[in-house]
Amino acid sequence: MRRVLHLTGSPTDEEFADLSRLYAADCLRAVADPGRYEMLIADVQPDGSWRFPASLEAAELSGARSLPITDALVRISQWRPDVIVPQLFCPAGMTDYRSIPPLLGLPMIGNPAAVMALGADKPAARAVVAEAGVSVPDGFVVRRDKTLAAHDRWPVVVKPASSDNSWGLSLVTSASGLPAALERAWQWGDAALVEDFVPLGREVRCGIIERDGELVGLPLEEYAVDARTAPIRTAEDKLRRGGDGELELVAKQADRAWIVDPHDPVVGPVHDAARRAYRALGCRQYGLFDFRIDPAGRPWFLEAGLYCSFAPSSVIVTMARAAGISVRDLFGECISGAIDA
Repeated sequence: MRRVLHLTGSPTDEEFADLSRLYAADCLRAVADPGRYEMLIADVQPDGSWRFPASLEAAELSGARSLPITDALVRISQWRPDVIVPQLFCPAGMTDYRSIPPLLGLPMIGNPAAVMALGADKPAARAVVAEAGVSVPDGFVVRRDKTLAAHDRWPVVVKPASSDNSWGLSLVTSASGLPAALERAWQWGDAALVEDFVPLGREVRCGIIERDGELVGLPLEEYAVDARTAPIRTAEDKLRRGGDGELELVAKQADRAWIVDPHDPVVGPVHDAARRAYRALGCRQYGLFDFRIDPAGRPWFLEAGLYCSFAPSSVIVTMARAAGISVRDLFGECISGAIDA
């Protein structure tokens, strides 16, 4: 039996912590196999403390004793799990906390911290992917403490240089709207990316997984966009809080996202571009890549999301299921791959 430690929560805030636990709890239910795995949990709290609940139920979380990070790492070292599954989605969780398993000499599923940091840095990721021959919209970075030079190409998309879920994203159609859009993006960091708007078209996401040494392009997921009413996907298209205060995954609703027919002519070019991006960024085991498809059918790289929660609703799992790969098989392959690496 393999001991699998799920690293959950967030050192940043409760919003990210709730998002992490939402996906991780779904993962634990989906891949549970008591004859094969012993599941353990290490949960990080926004104050930096750690706890080790028996489950992610509210009562278990609130009743678990908080420990400083030094004591928490000692406990993990004593447990000696066979593999760690990172389930943190805040910037620090995506990068810094993914450095912990290798420091402890423990295998970890998925992309290492350096690759995660590169993927999260949108301007850097764009540059690396463009160098690999993938089409990328023209763009430039505006920092909070710098003066913006005159710009006369509209419309543009303004986004934080490093954030997920479309937080701080704006479509700007004229110079008058740019200052407010920059301020919105700067709420998520000191740098904003101003990028040429790629006309619709379509918007798709492509998953790449490694199987038997090959990079497998999974079925594409397409998102509901409309040139007139919804030209870009905003944060409200992805996450929201319901009446009970719990997070809900809006993007998973059938009218918001669907699997693309594998014979669709856009699939081949997107798979090719995604494989190029995967290799260029140095990914390991899996990666997600967002593309805008212009009216001529040309894919343009937007950003990378180099994580997988293994929840049934997560994008890579949804794509794999459409390809006939169950979440349990995908999880098992990643476990074995991480341990054998």
